[in-house]
This record gives sequence, C-alpha cells and structure tokens, in this order.
Amino acid sequence: MGERHRRRFELCGVNFVAVADTQTEFDGIVDKLNLESADGKSAGVDFAVVASPATTHYDYAKFFLERHIPVFVEKPLATTAEQAQELVDMAAASGTTLFVAQSECFNPIFLNFRKHFVAELNARIASNEGGAGVRLDFRREHRYSSRCRDVNVMLDLLVHDLSMFLTMFRAEDVKLEWLKTGKKASGDEAEFDSAMMRLRVASGEYRGVIADFYVNRKSNCDMREIAVEFPKSRYTVSLAHYNSEDEVEHVPDSLDNEHRFFLKLLAGACTDWGRRAAQNAADCVKMCGGV
Repeated sequence: MGERHRRRFELCGVNFVAVADTQTEFDGIVDKLNLESADGKSAGVDFAVVASPATTHYDYAKFFLERHIPVFVEKPLATTAEQAQELVDMAAASGTTLFVAQSECFNPIFLNFRKHFVAELNARIASNEGGAGVRLDFRREHRYSSRCRDVNVMLDLLVHDLSMFLTMFRAEDVKLEWLKTGKKASGDEAEFDSAMMRLRVASGEYRGVIADFYVNRKSNCDMREIAVEFPKSRYTVSLAHYNSEDEVEHVPDSLDNEHRFFLKLLAGACTDWGRRAAQNAADCVKMCGGV
C-alpha cells in the first residue's frame, strides 16, 4: 500500500523527500531532516504517510502529530480504542490534519449506492415509515494472504464496511447486538479469520435499521458487496471489479479520490468533514473491540 500511495501522490505533484521501510531507516530520516524545529513546528515537511504494519500505526502517527505534522495513515488508525481516540484528540487539539485511508468510503460505486440508498431511506422518513424493516448486509471475503496478519480480521477487513456504514449513520445512535468470531485453536488473536457482527440503529431518525456484517480472509472466493432490503424491495451492489479468475481488482478511483480529498484538507477545505472522518476511523476501531 505504501508503494500505491506514493505513486498516486506523485501523480498529484507531491515530492517525497524520504522513504523508510525499516525502523532503522526511519531513525535515519528523523536525524537527517531534523523534523522538530525549535518552536515545535515541522521543518520543511508538509505531511507524512504511514503505511506500516497496523500494530505500529499509533506510534508513528503520534510521532508526527506531536510535531504538528499532518499525517495520512493506513487503516486501522490504531489497534486499541484508547490509542485511536487519543490520536483523534491530539489532532483536534493542535489543529493538525489526521486522515485515515479507509478507501472504500471514496469508492465511486459506494458513493453512488449511498446517494440512492439514503434518498430512499429519507423518503421513508418523510412518509413516517421510519427505518423499521430496512436491512443492510455487508459481505467482504478474500482468499488467504500473508499480508496484515499482525491484527485480527475485524481490524483488517471489518473496519472497511464499518467506515462506510458510519458515513450514513451516527455512531452514537448505533447499538452492537452481537459479534461472533472464528478463532484458531492456537488462541492467537491475530489468527481470527472470520467474523460476524450485527448493529442496530437504536435512536435518531433512522431508528430501526439493522446492519449485518460478515468478513472472511481465508475464504474460497473474493467478494465485496452490500445487499439492501426494504419492506417491498431487495437488491445487491458489488463494490469491486473482478478479473477473469474472479479475483477482486482495486477500483483506482477509490485511492485517487481519497488522496485528492486529503490534499484538500491540507489546503484548509472541508475541515469539519475531515474531523468527522477521523472520528469515524476511531469509532471503527472501538466497534471492532480495539483488541
């Protein structure tokens, strides 16, 4: 992901002054650039990208935020609820941009789906039908990969679908009804390979909407989709393109859109939205148990 982010940022005119693939290289960059100036502000660095193993996100993001350097960090924001909220609070207190790369929120297929789904839901609200009887079914599966094995499947995959859900519903209105995880006999937390979750919108104008989530990172197929059920209709939307082997292909616009949005945040646009997006990322970690 680090290579993908670099290529797309460079297409936007960004010049990376240094790249580190190991902690030793990172330490050398810190010494070379002298990132912290006498007044605590960044010295010649506009922002940093953190695309390291998930268990290191908190330490690297905190390092840059402490120096008031905007940071673009891969999902998940952190691996515990406390760390995730701490980073959001640090960024807000100093007015430093914190952006979490939850690219599905910028997937043009999802954006189009959300537009029409929310419009239909709002029409029900206007006719006093409310959210009762409305269900969402998020499903995300892929074949085994050696990537991202430092965290369980919830922090690896479920955060994607939760982030999309939270662009439509407020976290404070949502109640967790149940969560089931598949765990290997070793008892290793990082070996969670599947999980199921149900959320219910318990308050607010959309009260009654139910959302089910299923993720599996050791499946025999690749799938990213959302099924929607209204009392009188049902449809399914695929969030991905597939190649001839039925494997998921990334939708390039998703990454491009999130990079452009981050650069707009750096320019001072959409500040309130950006802060809500950062809180969304922290709430995703909390809903996943932050383990």
